[in-house]
Amino acid sequence: MSNGLSTGSSSSSSSSFGSIGSSPGNGGCLGGMPLMGNGLTNILGLGHGLGNLQNNPSSGPVSLGTPNLSQHPVVPPNSSGMTRSNGPTNGSLQDFQCPLRPDHGSEGRIISLKVNHFQVKIPKGFIHHYEISIQPDKCPRRVNREIVETMVQAYSQKVFNGQRPVFDGRKNLYSRDPLPIGRERVELEVTLPGEGRDRVFHVGIKFVAQASLYALEEALEGKSSQVPLDAIQALDVVMRHLPSMTYTPVGRSFFSPPEGYSHPLGGGREVWFGFHQSVRPSYWKMMLNIDVSATAFYKAQPVIEFMCEVLDIQDMQEQRRPLADSQRVKFTKEIRGLKVEITHCGAMKRKYRVCNVTRRPAQTQSFPLQSDSGQTIECTVAKYFLERYKMKLQFPYLPCLQVGQEQKHTYLPLEVCNIVAGQRCIKKLTDLQTSTMIKVTARPAPDREKEINNLVRKADFNNDPYLKTFGINVSNHMTEVQGRVLPPPKLQYGGRTKAQVIPNQGVWDMRGKQLYQGIQIRIWAIACFAPSRTVGEEALRNFSQQLQRISNDAGMPIMGQPCFCKYAAGADQVEPMFRYLKNTYPGLQLIVVALPGKTPVYAEVKRVGEIMFGLATQCVQAKNVNKTSPQTLSNLCLKINVKLGGINSILLPSIRPAVFREPVIFLGADVTHPPLIDRFKPSLSLNCDPVVVIGNSTQLPTVEYCSKPSIAAVVASMDAHPSRYSATVRVQPHRQEIIQDLATMVRELLMQFYRSTHFKPTRIIFYRDGVSEGQFMPVLVHELRAIREACMKLEVGYQPGITFVVVQKRHHTRLFCADKKDQIGKSGNIPAGTTVDVGITHPMEFDFFLCSHAGIQGTSRPSHYHVLWDDNHFNSDDLQMLTYQLCHTYVRCTRSVSIPAPAYYAHLVAFRARYHLVEKEHDSAEGSQLSGNSDERNLAAMARAISVHPDTVKVMYFA
Repeated sequence: MSNGLSTGSSSSSSSSFGSIGSSPGNGGCLGGMPLMGNGLTNILGLGHGLGNLQNNPSSGPVSLGTPNLSQHPVVPPNSSGMTRSNGPTNGSLQDFQCPLRPDHGSEGRIISLKVNHFQVKIPKGFIHHYEISIQPDKCPRRVNREIVETMVQAYSQKVFNGQRPVFDGRKNLYSRDPLPIGRERVELEVTLPGEGRDRVFHVGIKFVAQASLYALEEALEGKSSQVPLDAIQALDVVMRHLPSMTYTPVGRSFFSPPEGYSHPLGGGREVWFGFHQSVRPSYWKMMLNIDVSATAFYKAQPVIEFMCEVLDIQDMQEQRRPLADSQRVKFTKEIRGLKVEITHCGAMKRKYRVCNVTRRPAQTQSFPLQSDSGQTIECTVAKYFLERYKMKLQFPYLPCLQVGQEQKHTYLPLEVCNIVAGQRCIKKLTDLQTSTMIKVTARPAPDREKEINNLVRKADFNNDPYLKTFGINVSNHMTEVQGRVLPPPKLQYGGRTKAQVIPNQGVWDMRGKQLYQGIQIRIWAIACFAPSRTVGEEALRNFSQQLQRISNDAGMPIMGQPCFCKYAAGADQVEPMFRYLKNTYPGLQLIVVALPGKTPVYAEVKRVGEIMFGLATQCVQAKNVNKTSPQTLSNLCLKINVKLGGINSILLPSIRPAVFREPVIFLGADVTHPPLIDRFKPSLSLNCDPVVVIGNSTQLPTVEYCSKPSIAAVVASMDAHPSRYSATVRVQPHRQEIIQDLATMVRELLMQFYRSTHFKPTRIIFYRDGVSEGQFMPVLVHELRAIREACMKLEVGYQPGITFVVVQKRHHTRLFCADKKDQIGKSGNIPAGTTVDVGITHPMEFDFFLCSHAGIQGTSRPSHYHVLWDDNHFNSDDLQMLTYQLCHTYVRCTRSVSIPAPAYYAHLVAFRARYHLVEKEHDSAEGSQLSGNSDERNLAAMARAISVHPDTVKVMYFA
């Protein structure tokens, strides 16, 4: 083929890549080897065998320079590339087995560390598992616990033999010894005292299985390749039983109301402190991971006060008029979905969930009321409360809360409602609330270490009656492990000096150095969306001169004056202005946009520039225009250079790991989800029969889920350094973690890689962010197949070796220096490059912790890397060093970052797509998002909305 590429169907024997072994292109890849069938068996799972898919740990690490062809035979050109076997053909989860740890790393200097993991001694024998069913069902877990606790006390001898079983709040109950009920289902009646009348529940108990602690012990000792999850779950429930009854559980953390401290966040929210607790398997032992935790809760307070905080009303007595529409909308947004309790019925504090706020005030809001004579009349809320409860409303001009189901017309005046205590805030915090939260919760590492030790002392695990019943003992001391500090890579800059730099503690300086490949900027424009009184012409002129000075020093010369420099106001001016610039100035390379703080203009600039016209834009805050600093301007140059296709710096080729000996592509993938806000969750009122407060009796509210889409992003390196990356992005159904269109996305990126380098990668290194442990297998099964499918569709028999690594930041493992002399900086953190692959890692699988960044504020969080698949047979040192080096290639700053650059870029791409989804309606400060029922029409419209312009997709627009 003349162009070396085709988009033909995969069924033909031709290659979408073009001829094998093409001549080297401009990508500078090393090697240029012809295609080899080094990618294991085909794993599309489309009707062919998967029985031989397990990675072969016995073969040991293979030199990355030479694929192990005896294990992965060359696929003949006429072969389908599919290996058949008599194994299973359905591609079930057990066919995908994570690779075993090849070895322990040895690279780097030794450092002694303490970890917030506490050793758990477990007994031998079995834990007995029973299933619990409660009728009526749908009670909150707190009530379920109350029911089961009452049941255990009531039937202590008859059913439970005086034992203390544990319960997870849903349906799983565990006992140390078998209950005398055999295998038959037993039903018990349990009565809870209630307000008004007692509540009767029917509880069924049935034996499920035995969880074997022997099997767990064998796995921890490395004698078995499978860790028995049922035993770990049982231990976790035992450990969590008492705290779940004492505190407010949130996920794996426990919180209690503030005592002796107060950290208001504004808007009716406050900080609660608590602790995280989870049971984890490690080599030879079980561990209990304990960490301090903090999250935002809604303050328990009268709804009137909550409204004043949300709307910034200083004194309610001065607000003697109805709410404005904008105030009501803002208040509705905050209170919708929250639980309130009533105060006008004496001791009966009935709870309701808010579904709306009425447009009309209590004095005019009416509802159909059935009179004593049986007639239905319209009655206002204020009149009803006066006649029924002898209450003259203080604030009849304020709206009412609509509670329960919307169609039931149940209204409550604000002044008779309180916000129920213990409700976690799952809505997004404002920027100010987030910064307050960080200030309040950031602790230097030594302080956090002390707090964790205090938590463990206070928890007093070894006196927990439930742990005693099960024979479990917890150490009071943090685990000590040996870590290693990996050496940083050398970085190469450009210009005449071609300076090299070695980072010091994850940081280096660009002064006196020039970008590796700086772009010359000849045609550029300035658009100022801040008013001239905020950013004057002189400030713009000075900013422009200083930017040119710094950029020239950095080897990215900005030539001459901007071709255009105008003021504008409002997001609706962005599109006409950019259209004018595009049409008037052919070859326009850059638009610098000055913004007045947080504004919907930003989203519109990115949408119009990146989606509509393919124009590179660089936004700058007005405060940074008025007061320039060399550091800020230098950082702007780093971003501008890559947006125009330049290269800032590269890893020195001579120090790169062996994987670079052949063409290799690095992929990063992430899925970002909208906030988990179910506008109304189903909840059972915990009192007796529903009481009519106003209007018809309330029933359980229907469930409505927020339907904004999730956004999946995949980026891929486009050169050998690796420095340049290209991005693909898709919308997918709400909170769907598996990347649905991954095969197409990877195929696009592989074709772009080939266009850029004229090489086919022989290895794919895939860093996947945002996957929790429970999703490892489903994500691996789907996404590994998808990557293979992408390869097969490009060329029959094309099977590059894939290494699939999950990157996790959302965990609670923290590392502390055992020796004060090793602590770095004011925050006393571990050094950048600290890695741990012993003591606290998986008993058999290939995982490690790496803290690649310098901790500035608070306690550093090491990233956790878990290898789910590895055709390339990395040893520990090679993968750890590669990962650490990739953390130094992030283009936005001269610092090593906390996760590898490709994973970070995927996050930026997905985040940018959220801005692309913001429509041009600018009624609110945030803009409004394309609303989304997840039907195909809407998803198709959103897919178009995030489809990046062909000129933009070639460069790192997301930097």
